[in-house]
Amino acid sequence: MTDELSRAYDAVVIGGGAAGLSGALTLARARRTVAVIDAGAPRNAPAAAVHALFALDGTGPAELLERGRAEVRRYGGHVVSGEVGAVTRSEPEPGAGAGSGPGFTVALADGRSVRARRLLVASGLTDELPDVPGLRERWGRDVLHCPYCHGWEVRDQAIGVLATGPMALHQAQLFRQLSKDVVLFSHTGPVPEGEEADQLAARGIRVVTGEVAALETVDDRLAGVRLRDGRVVGREALAVASRMVARAGFLAELGLKTQEHPAGVGEYVPSGPGGRTEVPGVWVAGNVTDPIAQVGAAAAAGTGAAVQINADLIDEETRRAVAAHPFSPRAEARVSAAVTGDSRHGL
Repeated sequence: MTDELSRAYDAVVIGGGAAGLSGALTLARARRTVAVIDAGAPRNAPAAAVHALFALDGTGPAELLERGRAEVRRYGGHVVSGEVGAVTRSEPEPGAGAGSGPGFTVALADGRSVRARRLLVASGLTDELPDVPGLRERWGRDVLHCPYCHGWEVRDQAIGVLATGPMALHQAQLFRQLSKDVVLFSHTGPVPEGEEADQLAARGIRVVTGEVAALETVDDRLAGVRLRDGRVVGREALAVASRMVARAGFLAELGLKTQEHPAGVGEYVPSGPGGRTEVPGVWVAGNVTDPIAQVGAAAAAGTGAAVQINADLIDEETRRAVAAHPFSPRAEARVSAAVTGDSRHGL
């Protein structure tokens, strides 16, 4: 990503994943000046491939992003490497005129800065994983989280589900669709009781109690889950629900902060329809506001937010145009009638 940043853009997109690149592509095709600023740390980098994405199933994450960058550049957009340190509100450009909307200064960690009339924040999230030795090293390989993204690849294997939060039982039932051999490790959480225990038993999902101490590997493959008491339960794949935290600290100076997600899965930036936030001029898309969105849904959200941003810019430009040309033919006719009255017929 070698593009040079210009001084100002119609829109700056923070984050170069599926949501950000899709939004930037839509804006560039609408003949907007747009820059994508990407820190180069995609969430799905450890995964071998992107799945359940129409016409692109099985594409490697790096390849998919490179295609997206090339498409944005094809329409004149810039894609720039950099980490955003802070975003502040700025005054309209000199000569912008009446009716100008909000503006922003985006400061990068390396000292560069750029102005934006609108912002699309698509910075994604960070997966906070349980502190279990061996787990992080296998994340995105045989330790996974989403049955729709990676479930087919572990079908019919011995699958474990590590309980880390309120979604664990649901996650166990999802993976039971893919294999008859599913074990739920209660770990440090409560042991299922009552109706929950009945549901697991009815589906043949065994519950293993006790804290998990580490993962066991053989020949660089997951072989089992070792418990604190020394027991080892053989497993070929392990599903883990991470705590998902939006990457949005740079928005603090705008007063836009993350909140706890209603589903208890982590922190997100709340937004309204189309990704509009409570801060005028700022939209969000993808995992930063929808933690469970897959690649296709994130891309669609980026497009939707870009459409709203373009419409908002058009509204601003129309207001400015009207303010700059107050004497339209219709306005002149009204003024003429008011000033000259009946005598205008003799002109």
